[in-house]
Amino acid sequence: MDVRTDNPLIVQSDHTVLLEVDGPRYAEARDKLARFAELVKSPEHIHTYRINPLSIWNAAATGMASADMVEALTSLAKYPVPQNVLRDIEDYAARYGRVRLRKDDDGLLLTSDDPMLLEEAWSNTAVRKCLTDRAGPNSLLVDPEMRGHVKQAMIRLGYPVEDLAGYTKGGALDVSLAESDTFALRGYQREAVDAFWAGGSERGGSGVVVLPCGAGKTVVAMAAMAKVKTKTLILTTNLTAVRQWQSELREKCNLPPDSIGEYTGERKEILPVTVTTYQILTYRKTKTDSFVHLGLFSGNDWGLIVYDEVHLLPAPVFRFTAEIQATRRLGLTATLIREDGREDEVFTLIGPKRYDAPWKLLERQGFIAPAEVVEVRVPMDRDQRMRYAGSDRRSKFRLASENRMKLDVLVRLVKQHENDLVLIIGQYLRQLQQIATLTRAPIITGKTPNDERTELYRQFRTGEIKLLIVSKVGNFAIDLPDAKVLIQVSGTYGSRQEEAQRLGRVLRPKSDGGEAHFYSLVTRDTLDQDYAQNRQLFLTEQGYAYRILDAAEVS
Repeated sequence: MDVRTDNPLIVQSDHTVLLEVDGPRYAEARDKLARFAELVKSPEHIHTYRINPLSIWNAAATGMASADMVEALTSLAKYPVPQNVLRDIEDYAARYGRVRLRKDDDGLLLTSDDPMLLEEAWSNTAVRKCLTDRAGPNSLLVDPEMRGHVKQAMIRLGYPVEDLAGYTKGGALDVSLAESDTFALRGYQREAVDAFWAGGSERGGSGVVVLPCGAGKTVVAMAAMAKVKTKTLILTTNLTAVRQWQSELREKCNLPPDSIGEYTGERKEILPVTVTTYQILTYRKTKTDSFVHLGLFSGNDWGLIVYDEVHLLPAPVFRFTAEIQATRRLGLTATLIREDGREDEVFTLIGPKRYDAPWKLLERQGFIAPAEVVEVRVPMDRDQRMRYAGSDRRSKFRLASENRMKLDVLVRLVKQHENDLVLIIGQYLRQLQQIATLTRAPIITGKTPNDERTELYRQFRTGEIKLLIVSKVGNFAIDLPDAKVLIQVSGTYGSRQEEAQRLGRVLRPKSDGGEAHFYSLVTRDTLDQDYAQNRQLFLTEQGYAYRILDAAEVS
């Protein structure tokens, strides 16, 4: 067997790829793999990637040829690459672009050079619902309102559609970045925008950018707006995020102040740049009523829609996005992990992954803070353990999450970090109220008025208060640059999404250059510990060393 000992890759027949970190060609291999393979985990010494149809199609959609994927593996592999892997790359890459969406005088067409493939599409029930007629041996007429739906149906058939039907320009908007001595696009942000716009005005302009929390996804969106120069709708997670987007837009874009609007429960402004929430778009009085505000999508001359935290996109927004495929779309996220497994819908309806920067790479470059990640395992007292033993699974998880012995460990950690800005975050309000009483710290929940939230965040940022308790509302879009410590007392079962977002609360570079600390308090030998193992997967996948302490070891 031909063995090239200096090469860092081991390609296996199950489509996994092992990458050795400690070698001279590591960076070259990492950058090439990132284009067509999904990172599964990246602990200290060996990173694991997986090549699958969606990862290959993401690469093909950005213009990467199968020959380049094959060359990357064969030139960097330590051992001969299994033949089945190379053949699957060639075959799956060849599927992308075999079916295309085009627009001509006849209307919207699904086209292919393979008449038998179109016959298969015509015979498929889900695809047929999107079609109106045959237009010849190499094309089928598509209902214009079904542009997104036909792409969904075709990817389930195994043939992702290359959408060449173009975009509406939207209303013109003269917007540019207000770069200065204190603010300028970072190199990776510029690369992300260029990747989003690859192909120019006809083909570029839809897809997903993956960057860690604190790495400036908002800036990437504003730079994309400056490329497109059109009216823009921005969808985000909550009112706090809306206000932060507005503040960033005013500070970093050359835009008239009266051109930035807010469409929320408090205000209903529709201006050239409008920021709203997923909650307002999916609001309806009852489950059988129509969605009151979804008309915001189509009733205005948008040329770009930005989906913040795209991994959280709710099902009704997916459905409506399927019907506005003529509008450019930019998805922003720290992780494309979806707990519902709908990554293929993000690919078809928002667009392919255009750019992905590894967390640890940006940490080494100084753009996000280094972090110490610690799980503290806490025992239960006898009474709680007996209640736990006799409970159903759901009750067991809550009992373990709210274990009162976590409070003593929490107090010790807070004392240990009394000179730092500390966030305490959890799932259960009763537990958080107990902590607020114990520590005399202010608490923010979903019921906290927005003005009060804003003031508490301000006091925390300025150091007037050093300890702040937040419920799940703290998972997203709170800009607390000097938060140095986060203590997680309970979480949402095994959600890797949530773990990513919570770690992101403390990853902005610190003014003193120090590292962040992320503590997770977990009840030993319970479902709390079992689910924590799944949550920690995300952190180890990103390369973070995960240290485990016993409660007694916390001084």
